[in-house]
Amino acid sequence: QEKSPRLSADLFGEDCEISHDQLYELLKYAALGKCHNATQSSWCRIYHQSHLAGVVVLVLHEMSQLHFYKFYLQFKHLRKVFRHRFTLTPSANFLASLYGEGANPKPQSTAQGLTSTSSECIPKISDLECDPIIRKYGEKKQGLTSYTLTLEEQKKNDYPIKGSPGCKGYVDTECDQQRTDSSPLFGLDCEMCLTAKGNEVTRVSLVDAQGQCLLNELVKPEGTVVNYRTRFSGITKKMLLPVKTRLPDIQTRLKKMLPHDAVLVGHSLNADLQALEMIHPSVIDTSLLFARNEGRRFKLKFLAKAVLGKEIQCEQKLGHDPAEDARAALELAQFFIEQGPAKVAELNLETLLTTEKLAEVSQSKAALQPQGCRVQKRLNEPPHLTKPCFLDCLQVTGQKPLLLGRQELDSSGLCQSNLSTSNKQILQRALEDVPLYTFSIIQFSLGPEYIASHLLAGLCEKVRSKLTDMLTIYAGPFEEGFCLKSVKKEFGRCGPIQSLTVVTETYQPYVCIQYEVLEAAQLAVESLNGAEVAGSCIKVQRPVTAAMLDCDVLIKELELDVENEGVIYVAGLKKSLTETDLQEEFSQLKDLETLFLPKDLQSGKHRNCCFLKFQKSQSAVDALDVINGWTMKGSKLRSRNALASGHLCRWIWQMNHSDGKQGGDILYKKMGQLSDSEQDLRKKVKKLDQHIKKLYRRLQNNTLCVVLFPGVNSMHGSQSGLGLMGIKDDGGRSAC
Repeated sequence: QEKSPRLSADLFGEDCEISHDQLYELLKYAALGKCHNATQSSWCRIYHQSHLAGVVVLVLHEMSQLHFYKFYLQFKHLRKVFRHRFTLTPSANFLASLYGEGANPKPQSTAQGLTSTSSECIPKISDLECDPIIRKYGEKKQGLTSYTLTLEEQKKNDYPIKGSPGCKGYVDTECDQQRTDSSPLFGLDCEMCLTAKGNEVTRVSLVDAQGQCLLNELVKPEGTVVNYRTRFSGITKKMLLPVKTRLPDIQTRLKKMLPHDAVLVGHSLNADLQALEMIHPSVIDTSLLFARNEGRRFKLKFLAKAVLGKEIQCEQKLGHDPAEDARAALELAQFFIEQGPAKVAELNLETLLTTEKLAEVSQSKAALQPQGCRVQKRLNEPPHLTKPCFLDCLQVTGQKPLLLGRQELDSSGLCQSNLSTSNKQILQRALEDVPLYTFSIIQFSLGPEYIASHLLAGLCEKVRSKLTDMLTIYAGPFEEGFCLKSVKKEFGRCGPIQSLTVVTETYQPYVCIQYEVLEAAQLAVESLNGAEVAGSCIKVQRPVTAAMLDCDVLIKELELDVENEGVIYVAGLKKSLTETDLQEEFSQLKDLETLFLPKDLQSGKHRNCCFLKFQKSQSAVDALDVINGWTMKGSKLRSRNALASGHLCRWIWQMNHSDGKQGGDILYKKMGQLSDSEQDLRKKVKKLDQHIKKLYRRLQNNTLCVVLFPGVNSMHGSQSGLGLMGIKDDGGRSAC
């Protein structure tokens, strides 16, 4: 039993957002152990990794954390089995983030029409005619206008398009002049942070054709910052404090700086223009220009080293330098235009990347360098790849990876698909094949029709509305002229209050209170209903709406959620108490493992409540008896079982502080038209949960299972992804 593998992840509380690099780091170590430079991830440790029976990753395409919480009751298996949960930033190339940069799985269609792959991941290109660059552009050199994206290509790759419904309010650069092969090139790159509104610009850089930086400015986002993404953006809270520049200021400056025939160059430039909320008709996207097999894309860091001999995005630096990235993309485009497709194809970039044998890059490349660019001369050092394909590494160690799915991926995807293949067929194949492999990725799908902007917007608004109702209570009736301060003080002992208003439309006054956490509202209903407050015997209840009819069921299921096992909520704390003070006060409680003191994400101040996590469930039950009625520093404490102690706690805050555009920009009065779609979606989600349950039961004990909701990231809106994970133990549950 001592050697059984287990997870140790510090995801309790608000610090539970995991990047794709961190997820890749975990999966690589789980699959390879200490082989091939794999190391323990910083956010989740795997003890006794060598005793893992296998790794199974379940990808639920077209789904986000919005779906998990909207259909929480339908996900009966997921919420009762996987105790570790984390937010995942949505990605346009989600599967690639699971494999690493060098990934190149080569799918084979089976008789059932499923997508399947083993580790035959390395392409061998012996004929230039087969090179994707030659197939796309031919061998002859052409002017820059031959490499600008067509309108159809822009639409396909999610570029902001003039007149598109998703681009309402976007600023047009008004660069309408006819482009020629002598039109000026400008490199553009932005860094973003995650706010309550989604991705927002924090720094913008623009360079001209000579590499001179014309603009490199910090931008203060409109929404409340949830994650500065300092590791990638280099942006910190301190850097943005004195900044006055806002997005409209940058939009105005860019319009003035760009000539009417300007061609913008960038790497995955669509993301930058979407974040800038700007429309520009003529662009060169280097992630598409250097075409790859099956439509995948090279990383900018790799291209800069392999083509230009430049090291960018160095690990020693804090975050990316947008001016450096903009300049690299510009020089890559100039290289391609000046040398032509044939010379670029001769570099054999695919082989350099997938084999990691880059010593073949010789001095002959020096003759291919563009005269107009400042390209480093030292090309004899092979580029350094930060994330090699660990599927290749599995093959070297004698293990076989498995990929099954029916998802049709876009140009940045990794595999082909067969849309006629159902989730049931995928499940049947997985039940047969997963036990034969040590690493498996199984993809299920709702279908592309379920990521339509109007459906996402409807779901988002309904979830937000229901959360608001669950956080809200009505109390009364009170006598005329009652003491509102006394009411606020009494109800404040249940937890942090977001708003308090007096209802005067009734015969006698009532009070409407919206709390910040679910536990506070539930505690108020349980402890103050029928109590005497401000001289009146009052009734405390939640709003009565159709959506709230299952509120009691939902509260009960939240209490039984495995994430809340052994966790209690404590309210009535004095705000002057520090975390150290509370640790000392609660130290007498048996088996106390962790204390989490929530902060207001806007002000940074502690709330008047905390969560206590115990090693054993019975210890949590015993602690409730001790704490209820306990007086601490003159304040009487109230306590109950936790409802939203972990991931849900953060998600509720984000939903309540978002601007309502996460799911798309539509009129919510049309929501009545969505009932049939939502009913169908509810059935699909329930069936999907049953599929996962069947597959999970078939897994061997000591198998690491990770369930991923990739999230949605398009011009219609963005929804963050969600991850759930655990190691299956003898009881069929996921062990810590």
